[in-house]
Order: sequence, then C-alpha cells, then structure tokens
Amino acid sequence: MKLLEWLARASAIVAGLILIALTLMTVYSVIGRDFFGKALLGDFELTAVMTGAAIALFLPWCQVKRGNIIVDFFTSRASDQTRSALDRIGALFIAVMMGLCAWRATLGGLSAYKSNSGTMMLGFPEWIVYSFIVPGLTITALIALVQALRGLDAFDVKGGELPQ
Repeated sequence: MKLLEWLARASAIVAGLILIALTLMTVYSVIGRDFFGKALLGDFELTAVMTGAAIALFLPWCQVKRGNIIVDFFTSRASDQTRSALDRIGALFIAVMMGLCAWRATLGGLSAYKSNSGTMMLGFPEWIVYSFIVPGLTITALIALVQALRGLDAFDVKGGELPQ
C-alpha cells in the first residue's frame, strides 16, 4: 500500500511540476508575443502535450483520495454495506477501464516510437507523451484494483497527508 501511495504522490508532484513549466512557458510566450512580436514556436502543441501528461499523472492521487468515482446521490438512503459494495464495484470498473487505457496507450506509444511520429509544428516525438501518460493510468488501475478488493478505505489518506 505504501508503495502505491508513494507512487501516487510522486506522480502528482511530477504533474504539478509539468504545470509549473507549462505556466512559465505560457507567460514567456505571451510576453514575447505582446511586447516583442515573437512568440514561442509551437506553444499550443506543447500546451496540449503537457496538459495531457499532467492529467494522467494526477489520476493516481485522485483515486487514492477517492475523488474519481463517488456518486452517492442515488445511494444516499442505501445501507453502508450496499454503498460499500457499490463503491467496490465502481473501483473495479475504474481498474478495468484504466488498465485498458494503459494497455492501448502503451501500444500507441510503441507505434509512435516505431513510426517516428511527431507533432506538426515542432516535430516533438509523440512517444514521449505516451511515456508520461502510461504510468499514471497504470498506477491508477492498480490503486483502484486494491480498492475494489480491500475497500475504498484501503488507502487511509486524510487531509492530503499520507500515514506515517
């Protein structure tokens, strides 16, 4: 459990660093465009690439915090046992879905690597984006699988802090 919690937190930190870099790049590009008439070439491509990677890397922490799939509107009057069972089924569905997405993203990344596929303006290698997306999806799938098997309280994370 601690390893998965650590991986989830580490991936969220990497995602945060990516967003900081994205913000700095955007500020640089906007200032360059507005004041010097020279924008950063391919800033829109880099924004898309970095945003996709960050989203995938935030998913594991979101799953640890039980933020990905909790819709209790329809089950508010159900017993705790029924809600727990439905939450575990939902976690299993997320595990399967994220596992399938990780598998397909892995195949997509391998295909992009073999074909030397790149972005249109910069020619930025697309396989690099996949290399950031696949770990986030895989870790999310593993965390959701543990939650499906052990219950959503398998990761006792409260207030954003990991247990010591």
